[in-house]
This record gives sequence, C-alpha cells and structure tokens, in this order.
Amino acid sequence: MLLPILLFLPLLYLVMVRPQQKRQKQWQQMLSNIKSGDRITTSGGIRGIILSIKDDSIVIRVAPDNLKLEIAKNAIASVTQDDVAKS
Repeated sequence: MLLPILLFLPLLYLVMVRPQQKRQKQWQQMLSNIKSGDRITTSGGIRGIILSIKDDSIVIRVAPDNLKLEIAKNAIASVTQDDVAKS
C-alpha cells in the first residue's frame, strides 16, 4: 500500500516541478541577455523598445507617440531582438 505513494512522488516531480524550474531558468536567462534596442512585450501586454536598463527596471519607448515608460524587469514576458528592423 505504501509503494504507490512512493512511486507517485517522483512522478509528481517529473511532471510538475521540473518543467516549472526549466521555464524559470530560461526566463532568468532571457532577462540577463536583454539589451538596448530589443523589442519587448510586458506581462500586461505593452510592447515597446528598450531605451535603457537599470538594476531592477528598464525604460521603454512605446509607439505611436514615443511615450517613455519605466517598468520593472520582472514584468517582461518576452523579448524579440531587433530582427524586424534588419529585414
């Protein structure tokens, strides 16, 4: 009766905990590789271009009025390098 419980714990780790740790590690790596000029999307859906990077925040420029916003680094959901401008 104890055997199913002991087999369930490693399965739980492999299915739930390990993928979350992997996503967290990729997100941290993405944040450490950001630079000025990268296009980002925040978790709130705001899209902009990075102007400057501070310790725990960044300043972005948002179209169409070139509005400058300062946001927390942990609000970044995704980063797209400046591939669009090169095309």
